[in-house]
This record gives sequence, structure tokens and C-alpha cells, in this order.
Amino acid sequence: MANTPHGGVLKDLVARDLPIRSQLLEEAATLPELILTERQLCDLELITNGGFSPLEGFLNEKDYNSVVETLRLVDGTLFSIPINLDVSTSDIETLGIKPGVRITLRDPRDDAPLAIITVDDIYTPNKVLEATKVFGDDDSAHPAVKYLHTTVKEHYIGGKVQAIQPPTHFDYVALRFTPAELRAHFKKLAWRKVVAFQTRNPMHRAHRELTVRAARQRYANVLIHPVVGLTKPGDVDHYTRVRVYQSIMPKYPNGMAHLALLPLAMRMGGPREAVWHAIIRKNFGATHFIVGRDHAGPGKNSKGTDFYGPYDAQTVVTKYKDELNIEMVPFQMMTYLPSTDEYQPVDEVPAGVQTLDISGTELRRRLRTGAPIPDWFSYEAVVKTLRESYPPRTKQGFVLFLTGLHNSGKDIIGRALQTTLNQQGGRSVSLLLGETVRSELSSELGFSAEDRNRNIARIAFVAAELTRAGAAVIAAPIAPYENARKAAKDIVLHSGGAGGNFFLIHVATPLEHCEKTDRKGNYAKARRGEIKGFTGIDDVYEVPAKADVTVDITQQTVPEIVHSIILLLETNGLL
Repeated sequence: MANTPHGGVLKDLVARDLPIRSQLLEEAATLPELILTERQLCDLELITNGGFSPLEGFLNEKDYNSVVETLRLVDGTLFSIPINLDVSTSDIETLGIKPGVRITLRDPRDDAPLAIITVDDIYTPNKVLEATKVFGDDDSAHPAVKYLHTTVKEHYIGGKVQAIQPPTHFDYVALRFTPAELRAHFKKLAWRKVVAFQTRNPMHRAHRELTVRAARQRYANVLIHPVVGLTKPGDVDHYTRVRVYQSIMPKYPNGMAHLALLPLAMRMGGPREAVWHAIIRKNFGATHFIVGRDHAGPGKNSKGTDFYGPYDAQTVVTKYKDELNIEMVPFQMMTYLPSTDEYQPVDEVPAGVQTLDISGTELRRRLRTGAPIPDWFSYEAVVKTLRESYPPRTKQGFVLFLTGLHNSGKDIIGRALQTTLNQQGGRSVSLLLGETVRSELSSELGFSAEDRNRNIARIAFVAAELTRAGAAVIAAPIAPYENARKAAKDIVLHSGGAGGNFFLIHVATPLEHCEKTDRKGNYAKARRGEIKGFTGIDDVYEVPAKADVTVDITQQTVPEIVHSIILLLETNGLL
């Protein structure tokens, strides 16, 4: 028998509003509209299908403040993560957003109308307070805090929603279950106890042993319920992970386990997130929930220490166990015993017995370099799937990002690098020179700081797409601002997949030489005021704080510079 939903009633808004769907669809075409962000899309899907029960919309100011301060809605119901619909000042003015206004919420992928929100209120959050209370620290090393300060807009609007239709998914449709569908599935199979396993990473033998052990101890079945919405930047993409989950499912005893995907946008909020995950799994019908060591932790803060203690999440979930009404299964770290060819909880291994483990860092190294991964750690089918998405270093793409003043020599260095890499073969090589990009991709942009940053973001987007496909990309814009260069690196690292290898090359040729050898006379025109905002004359060039290589054509020949960059690639195993 599936667990009772949080708050007592499953808020399946799609089912509730189905009788008036045609009416809502007709009205949606006449209303102002908001195109959702990826996070908002995930949140809305779980609001409308009941995954976030008892929520029926985005939090108004009173509920938001209560959740931030007390982990409760105003009515006292436990809810640990604020679910907000953020909008900009421009959105408010353009759409005429005010209390009582109805707004269509549209899917960013196809513009489909998904729901209509009736605005309850508009408020401006204290983001520092939200970060400190919800995530424990206002430290931008935390991905959710960084997202809060750099991506979330200035204002929140609260209000209940009416569901028009759920988002359309084209991937793994057979594995996507709403709470109502999963509950019906459990009932059909007569599953009375269900242990839910949360994961955002690939699964290996230890995870299989852990979940089987948890189920057998409780005479239960297992729900493998991985997140396929937003996770931590740099995580393995969900397509690869789902193929891994599909590979590992046959390793479970027949009929023990079921795989279903969760379209959740994680916040990596540690203890609060663990409570939130428990609520969500309760709404999906699970009776037990595995809470791991450092559950949903983002890693280390800017001072190099962990954001959360290893067992903080288990402590907080235990604190609210009576209200959660879902039994927590503490994660037991599993270790391999070669003498008996089995996994055991680490605290049950007798002293002196040999154990073996492979860390996540070591696994990524082996995937990157093609080093062997032993059978005791993972299954052959899982390793094969991972290797398909993580080719050896010599097959991975990379980006060489050359930055420097106009006429610093970065263009000729870029062309020489392209020739050298083409000569070596093995990859396609793309060259994105500043002037070429300006004429082909950014012809409408000027030279304000905003337009310069937008131009660099476009270069980074194209570079990430190419390097993900295994190409070598040489980009050579001026890129005078440190924040734009850092943003470009983040785009490549987070969107380049296995090709997310980024190297910053500072072409540090002095201004005097650049100006003296400028045959086109652009510096002279800038000195006379004929060109405005010229880098190095009346606009600043911010010297890179951490370049991978710094070169100077007044001190080195172009072949010497190219050779030093090739050595950098060889040292990193890419050639």
C-alpha cells in the first residue's frame, strides 16, 4: 500500500483541472505570458503532478518567509525548500504583473502553455538571508547560492496555478511516472513497502549491494528514483546516467526493483534538501527513503571545508521523522572485501581485513585516461556505457582561449596552432578569430561592456558545442574583462561534456609594441578619438589572474609559443 501523500492529499492539479482544460487553453492564448527557465519548468511539473504536495502553486511572501525561517508553510506543514517563481522588474512592467492578474506559464522548449498562475503577491526577497538560512552560508562556491545571486531575478511572484497540460518529454518516456502513476504501479504489483533510492550519479556494484541489503532487511522492494532535472554543474549528463541505470537493473533479483525518473531541479541543499527529498518520495508512494552520507551536499566551500557535516542530513531527517511519516534508511558506506568477493558495510568489517575502494575522483581519472576499471567495482555493461560518453583524453575536445590586446599576435598564434593541430590529425580544428566572430555572429553588437560580454558568451557557446563533439577549438578574441573570461570557461566546463577542457592563454604582448606595429592604424585612430572604447586606450584590459600559459611575441617567436601550448596539451594527456 503506497504511503499517504504529504499533507494528506495528493495535489494532482493536471487531473483536477482536466475537465476545464479546453477553457484554460483558450484563455491562455489571451493572457500575458512568462517563458519558464529550466529550473522553473522542473518545479512547475512537480507542482502540477503532485510531487510537491501540498503545494498548489509558487510560494507567496508569507509562505516563503515561513519556509526560509522555520522549514514550514504558514499553516504549519513541514516544507524545507522555498519554491519560487522569479521575475525581473522588466517582466513586471512589461506584463503588468500585479495581484489578481492571470499569467500563462509556457514551456521554454516549445512555447506550449502549461499552466495559468493567478498572482497572489509580488515581493523582493532578501537573497543573502535566503542563502544563509536555506543553504547554511552565503558562499558562491555553493552552486545554489551562485545560481541565486547570478541567475535568479530580482522579484518573486506567488500564487496558485491551474494546470493545462504536463510538459512533453521526448526522452525515456516509458520511465517517467507521475506520483499517481507510480502509486498505481505499486498497487498493481502489490508492493506494500518501497525503499526509494535518490541518486544524481551513475550507479555501481556498491549501490546495488546497498539497495538490495536495505530492501531485504525491511522485506521491501526498491524504487531507483534518479534525478533527471538540474543537478550539480559538472555532473554526468542524465542521458548517460539513465543508460547506466538501465544497465544495472537486470542485476537486481527478479521483481525486486523498479526504475522511474524524477524531473527535479536539485539545489544541493544538504540537510534541508534531504527533508525535501523525503517529502517528494513520500508523495510518490515510497514508505522508506535512503539518506546517504553528506546527502545532496555540494562539496567544499570557498575555504576548502565541507558545507555540511557527513551525517547532518540524517540528523535533520530524524528530527522530523514523525511529521515526514517515511522511514529513513541510513546510508551505510559499502566497501569491497576481496577475500570473500563481497561488499559489506564499512563499520561491520573486522579490523585487519583487507578492503578495496575507488573514489569518484579516481573513477573519473580512469574514465578520462582509459585505465582499467575492475569488475569488483562496477559491471561490464555500466563501464561500457560510461566509456561511450567519456572517451580517452586523446579523443576528447578542448578549447584554447587566447586573450590579449589588439595586434598582440594572438591571431597569428591562433592560425599557427590550427596548422600544427591539423598536421597532427585526429580531431577537427576550429578557429574563432575575434574579427571573424564579430562579422559572422555578432555584427549587431557594439563595444559596450555588455555587448563585449555577450560576444564572449556567444564564442563560448559555439566552442562548447564543438568541443563536446571532440573538436579542438582555438578562440582568439580580445576578451578584456575577467568576469567574461571566467563565464566563458564555466560555459565550456559545464556544457562541453567530455570535451569540457578549457585553457586560458594570455598573449601578454606590451601595449607599446602592439601600438607601434599596428599597420591598420587603429590605435592612432583611438588616440585621436575617432574610435571610442578601444581596449588599452580608453577602455581597460584586465590582466588574467590565472592564465594556464602566458606568452609574449616580443620575447618568444611564434613557433616557440605554439610549442609551449602543444606541451601544455601533451602534459594534460590531450595529445
